[in-house]
Amino acid sequence: MGRDRQLRAPRRKVPVQGELFDGEVGPGGGGEAGSQSAPCEESRPQSATGQRRALTTDLMEDVCDAINLELALSRVVSNKGAPGVDGMEVTELSDWLSFHRDELRSQLLAGDYRPQPVKGVKIPKPGGGERQLGIPTVTDRLVQQAILQVLTPILDPTFSESSFGFRPGRSAHDALAHARSYVADERYIVVDIDLEKFFDHVNHDVLMNRLGRHVRDKRVLRVIGRFLRAGLMQDGVCVGREEGTPQGGPLSPLLANLLLDDLDKELEKRGHCFCRYADDCNIYVRSQKSGEHVMKSITKFLEKRLRLKVNIEKSAVGPVWERKFLGHRLLSKGGLGIAPKSLKRFKDRVREITRRNRGVSIERMVSELNRFLLGWCAYYRHISGPSILGGLDGWVRRKLRCVKLKQCKRARGIARFLMKQGVSKDRAYCLGGSGKGWWRLSCTPQAHKAMGKDWFELIGLISLAKRYDELKR
Repeated sequence: MGRDRQLRAPRRKVPVQGELFDGEVGPGGGGEAGSQSAPCEESRPQSATGQRRALTTDLMEDVCDAINLELALSRVVSNKGAPGVDGMEVTELSDWLSFHRDELRSQLLAGDYRPQPVKGVKIPKPGGGERQLGIPTVTDRLVQQAILQVLTPILDPTFSESSFGFRPGRSAHDALAHARSYVADERYIVVDIDLEKFFDHVNHDVLMNRLGRHVRDKRVLRVIGRFLRAGLMQDGVCVGREEGTPQGGPLSPLLANLLLDDLDKELEKRGHCFCRYADDCNIYVRSQKSGEHVMKSITKFLEKRLRLKVNIEKSAVGPVWERKFLGHRLLSKGGLGIAPKSLKRFKDRVREITRRNRGVSIERMVSELNRFLLGWCAYYRHISGPSILGGLDGWVRRKLRCVKLKQCKRARGIARFLMKQGVSKDRAYCLGGSGKGWWRLSCTPQAHKAMGKDWFELIGLISLAKRYDELKR
């Protein structure tokens, strides 16, 4: 590559509104003391919009910056993930970049980079149905991550304070705290809006129009447009895409927030109290009638302005404690509970780990359970009624008792295990010779004595109730 395309030093941060470029002279500055002459044209500060436009006309140089590419490489590798249509693993990306860095930079700077089709994968959704994922190749993920790192400081500060999904420094717990404050203010009716297959139905023209408001570098816009239109390879057939931005690429969450920022701005203009996490938006009002009016008008706005469809079956207006938000159920006065569907998913996951025909040791099963339970408890650590956790602990222990009893196989093996744990011989053989099912046997006095709380602590099983108390302290 020619010398005119040497690697640039990292560009300076996009200035906040009202801030001047380095070296600019503010009003009344730059002249001699007491000078009455007006500042020259070059010394006049640009408007915030003018500054922003000036900084977004050559973004591709920032994307191709050596430090930016190395940071993108480390993040793609740390995120791991499956290979795309070319079969390249993330472990091979570092060597690939070493040999093709100049070629990649040349294509990006010229605006000629062309992404490969994404690999289509369908996964089951918790509430039923399937979610379409699109897995880009690792090289395309590298480019998307490099673009994301440059666009985030430009776009994120313009987003609403009531938007929380996929944003740096914000989490689901922040969104829940925001929602709780509205409920504590006696806004007990929620307009729960669910967008139908949002990531599959994003209109490319509308999205690129919104992106063009902030980005003036046509090379960046051209490459992002190609990412959006890249074909979807599934079952050996590549299908062109005229809409949607399949989940799986690093850029998709930022682009989704950019499109839905129009919804946020409209809600703010109308003075609504709302909370949005990705495509999950809740608007809090004081009466059922006003909620139904908001639902009707916002549905019309989404379909007409953003060309998005509201899922009528999943969207509703009702009391906050009858709806769920981010797996939680909001209670009166701003408390939090666990949504019934979240409890069902919890039990389904525990059943999957503790399947009695898995053929793994009880110690390994406990190790897998602990990883799941720790993460689950950390997510639900803000609930107001922790007593439910004690019941879940008892249910998990009973599932493990079933596993252990079955692993003993025959009546004699069960009796020997029980006697080893302090159960009398007669009672141990009585249980071992019983014709009852494993679930019923797991609740007998003999099973409880042999596998009590002390025994589970000995094999390392964590307690949700105890972990909750530790997190609270």
